[in-house]
Amino acid sequence: MAQDATGAAATNFTRGIGLHTKPVPLEPYRSASFFAAERDRVFARAWLMLARVEELPAPGDYVVKSIPTNGVSVILSHAKDGRIRGFYNSCSHRGSEVVAGPRGNAARFTCPYHSWTYANDGRLVGIPDEPSFFAVDKANCGLTPIATETWEGWIFVNLQRRPEVSLAMFLGPFAVHLAGLKYQAASTPVVLTADLDANWKVVMDAFVETYHIPVIHPKTIGTTFSSKMNPFARLLDARKLGIHQAVSMYGNPEYVANPDNRVEALAYSAAATGSVIAAATTEGARAFLEHPSVNPTGSGTWSMDVNHLFPHTHIDCGPGGFWTHQFWPTSPNTCRYEVRFYVPQAQNVYERFQQELYVGRVAEIVLEDLNNVARTQRGIDTGGKDFMQIQDSEIGIRHTMEQLMKWVDADTVAEAMA
Repeated sequence: MAQDATGAAATNFTRGIGLHTKPVPLEPYRSASFFAAERDRVFARAWLMLARVEELPAPGDYVVKSIPTNGVSVILSHAKDGRIRGFYNSCSHRGSEVVAGPRGNAARFTCPYHSWTYANDGRLVGIPDEPSFFAVDKANCGLTPIATETWEGWIFVNLQRRPEVSLAMFLGPFAVHLAGLKYQAASTPVVLTADLDANWKVVMDAFVETYHIPVIHPKTIGTTFSSKMNPFARLLDARKLGIHQAVSMYGNPEYVANPDNRVEALAYSAAATGSVIAAATTEGARAFLEHPSVNPTGSGTWSMDVNHLFPHTHIDCGPGGFWTHQFWPTSPNTCRYEVRFYVPQAQNVYERFQQELYVGRVAEIVLEDLNNVARTQRGIDTGGKDFMQIQDSEIGIRHTMEQLMKWVDADTVAEAMA
């Protein structure tokens, strides 16, 4: 087995979970035809995670969400019967958007164009000057429903009028992997959004591999995700979960705060998280950390897990809780990126101080990644290279591309998931 200069053995996750080791094609990162196929055969057929139940906890609550890849505006509505339903945000009269959003509480939605009115369960309940119309069948003119299901507090939609597979079938072993995870602070996210000049996979790839960390993040997390014994930040674990996947990343157990950085030293002097990208103590996150799929190998050199929910969502777990990344294709070389960091309500000034440092630090880390993606896309767009030569700690890139190719080529979802 190959070793690095420290004598540490190289990992072999790629072959271990049955993936090929050939170069990965670059054309899907710049091709207009592949982008169209992703839009029509992946995002229009897969279950897409859009929200959490904490965003609309009470009857009458609603949120408006965008699926920019497919140009769809979605109303998620918590009706009085307790169900959360999804609807196309489009009026049955002239097609106008009914709800401007982004959230609120209402028993009824009234279109701002001609005041057609809908109950929050989607029924059409009011038409101004109805006698002038020609026998409108109100029962068939409600808001058009979108298939909507909920799992572990996450709300998913499917743009197929009759989804080929249920959400449970789509999640498969991923649902078992994260079943029962205690999502603490799920009602208090800090949300960052950016429209980027890069293919969505370029951006997503940056958040699932560790090979780049010592180079791109030398002053932020370069010395927390690598060490003298693991200078290339090799992964601790990689798992294939059907069409989904999970990887666990290394954490330097010998890291200490830079004594010249008085702010960091103060913020983490009383924390026992073992990570500088956390906003809670291990005691506060105990129930979360006890889940068997958080640090699944039980390593003492663990920093975080990336749980990739195909096609475009990461649910990340760290010593202080969880956060999510979402990557939405908008063109062959542009995308929309959303990250949500969930932090508990601060109980005192010290906790608030620690959280402010956490948010500022993770924002800096994210910006270090995002500053690199346009440069990567420009290099890909030159056409000078046809393939990527990727290594074992980039297994997440390889697995996702394999799944995307299957979905693009498959005539049915069952075939894509086989």
